[in-house]
Formats: sequence, structure tokens, C-alpha cells
Amino acid sequence: MSKELVHAMVNMKENEALEFVKQLTESGEDPLAILAQCKEAMDIVGKRFEEGTYFLPELIMAGEMLRQISEIVKPKLTGDVETERLGKVIIGTVQGDIHDIGKDIVVFMLDVNGFEVMDLGIDVPLEKFVDAIKDFQAPVVGLSGFLTLAFDSMKATVDAINEAGLRDQVKIMVGGGQIDEEIRKYTGADAYGLNAMAAVKLSKQWIGRE
Repeated sequence: MSKELVHAMVNMKENEALEFVKQLTESGEDPLAILAQCKEAMDIVGKRFEEGTYFLPELIMAGEMLRQISEIVKPKLTGDVETERLGKVIIGTVQGDIHDIGKDIVVFMLDVNGFEVMDLGIDVPLEKFVDAIKDFQAPVVGLSGFLTLAFDSMKATVDAINEAGLRDQVKIMVGGGQIDEEIRKYTGADAYGLNAMAAVKLSKQWIGRE
């Protein structure tokens, strides 16, 4: 199979990419080979985003293309392959903060990159994060917050996870607003993510898939 699909996705040619996928599936092309090209394209888009040559609109458009392609390809996959996921991630905007745009972008990018995501929403109490870790058994937790008051909530959430005896079972990332290494240290998280692709990269590293 040629790299036409990769080129179409990387160059944001949505109609061309979708039409090409329809032709491939109708001709009996291996759906896993199609998805492999999609992953290659997403990797290139992600690198260009990190390098500053692509921006949020391109990132979202590439993710939307991938979602539509997945809907075309999924019926051709077996049940086992269709439900296969890289791993689980819990994410939520911490207590006292109701901003969700950044969180929603991270959830979206984690999903299209193969993660099973439990989105706890906004203004999430400490106990809800603790309960989710127990119930969902996810090795990665993302704490989102835009306001400076969220920093204390992030720290309190990490402390609550520690007090519940769950801290050594999870890796915790924080993100949003003015978060930097100093805030990361203050909250007690393992890392901070500058953007959605950083969150995806951290998640892959932590579950040993990158």
C-alpha cells in the first residue's frame, strides 16, 4: 500500500483521506494496514506540533480525520482488535475549577491515540479521583486546572491519593494554565504537560508503549 493516506492526513486533505480509505476498504485492504498508516500520519502531525510548525487547529483536524477513518474501518475489524486499547487514563479538572476546554482536547487526543479514558469532568472532589483509581484501575492520572487556585487543589488531590495508599500505583501528570516545573514540584505530581501531545507522550512512556 502506498503512502497516499499518510500524505493526505499530514497535509490536512480531509476529503481526499476519507475517500482513499473508502476505496481501500472496498478493495479488501487489510484494516490494520490502514490504521498503521493513520498512526504514522498522527506521529508526523504530533512532531510538527511539538516543533511549532503545526498548531492546535491542525492537531484537532488530524484527530477528527482519524476518528472518521476509524468509523469506516472498524466494521472490518474483529471484535478483539476493535476493543484493543493501549491502556487506561483517568482525567479531570480539579475541585474549584470549571475550565474544560484544555481537558477535553487532552481527552480527545488520548482517545484517538488508543487510550481508554475515564473523564471525571470539572470541579472534581478529591474522593472522586481516589474512587476512580480504585474502580477503573488506571495507571495514569491527569489533573487539569486553569486557575491558580487549582494548584492547591492539585496538591490536595495528590495528597489524598497518597493517603489512600494508591500513590505508588499511579503516575500523575498536571496540566493547564501557568503550570511549570515549580508547580509540578509543589503539587507532588510526576510530570506536567505543556499540551495535549505531551500528555499523550507521557501516557505512552508510563505504560511502556513508547
